[in-house]
Amino acid sequence: MGVAEPTASTLAGRVEIALPQQAQIDEALQQGVSSGELPGVVAVAATDKGTIYEGAFGKRTVGQKQDMTVDSVFWVASMTKAITTTAAMQMVEQGKLSLHDPASKIVPELKSIQVLEGFDAAGKPKLRPAKREITLHHLLTHTAGFTYPMWDANNGRYAKYAQIPDVGSCKKATLLMPLAFDPGERWEYGINVDWAGQMVERVSGQSLEEYFRDHIFKPAGMMDTSFILSESQRKRVVGVHARQDDGSLKPIEFQAEQKPEFYMGGSGLYSTAPDYLKFTQIFLHDGRVNGSQILRSETVTTMKKNQIGELRVDVLKTANPFLSNDAEFFPGMAKSWGYGFMLNDKTAPTGRSLGSLAWAGLGNTYYWIDTKRKVSGVIMMQILPFADGKSLEEFTRFETAVNSAVGSS
Repeated sequence: MGVAEPTASTLAGRVEIALPQQAQIDEALQQGVSSGELPGVVAVAATDKGTIYEGAFGKRTVGQKQDMTVDSVFWVASMTKAITTTAAMQMVEQGKLSLHDPASKIVPELKSIQVLEGFDAAGKPKLRPAKREITLHHLLTHTAGFTYPMWDANNGRYAKYAQIPDVGSCKKATLLMPLAFDPGERWEYGINVDWAGQMVERVSGQSLEEYFRDHIFKPAGMMDTSFILSESQRKRVVGVHARQDDGSLKPIEFQAEQKPEFYMGGSGLYSTAPDYLKFTQIFLHDGRVNGSQILRSETVTTMKKNQIGELRVDVLKTANPFLSNDAEFFPGMAKSWGYGFMLNDKTAPTGRSLGSLAWAGLGNTYYWIDTKRKVSGVIMMQILPFADGKSLEEFTRFETAVNSAVGSS
């Protein structure tokens, strides 16, 4: 794959290799904002040679004057998971964690977690011991049995019965939820990677905030990503919006917990699109970025492989329409899971290669990493519910335009 000759860029001064098709990508992104369907969007893309596109459109918050800028700060929610997985795999490389030993050796609390089989006539939960121990492998592949209440009504019912707070409160008690099935028997999305984050903290002796900073963010040059917002970041935070029944957008009060009992390895980070793009570069360069070896090449290879066998990533059926629509990427296409990422099992309509890495955040932030074509992209919005139709259309337009531009450069 060739790349375009460098040309002058007017996009924040960071683009290293500007594509001749830059105007077409701008137009694709501007479409959602100009129509009023999206308040604002930031999108960036890179090849293994450097950043090829940056763009910011619209406003940070509906009804306010602040323009969206490339360095705007977003709650990236579940895009945190790939970073926590990277930290866990660093610990595996060092022999401090095992993928297949019982995770309860590191976090004994997991030993007492049971399987929820339903509720009796009086509404009391029916629990039983799990058939096998949870491992780090299960946690990193979402096959341990943990779920989220927004996609599992029984989870929400149990939390209400047992008076367990929502995971977003960052109370340690929120992790003590039962399993929806025995470890290894299904793929179902949940708080698995929060537990993996607890394992990283126990064996490293650092909080995730400290560990990420020292072992991932600083080496990768990600100086604008953190759990706790700095004063500079607060000035650039993008407002969260709720999609109304008539399609309009309403700003809502939201901020990830800033005084957490535990750092949510599954969903707690704030970041910018350029910062997260630097993270994707780790996987375009076999673990090495910014002159630092973040992961061994063989570890990256392992993370990119299907780790769930014949199981497949299922549709996330909503149990809370305010937070999420029914969610499925490339409906009808088989998807598997590696360590930290969804893998598409066929070439996607956007031009994404078979076996590429991808995932998203609840507020409609998305990324993909195509290690065959050596291109990655990040697009960020702040809208609920997840899998918002207009946001997905924007993501599709962006990825398709970038892949087309890279393919023809």
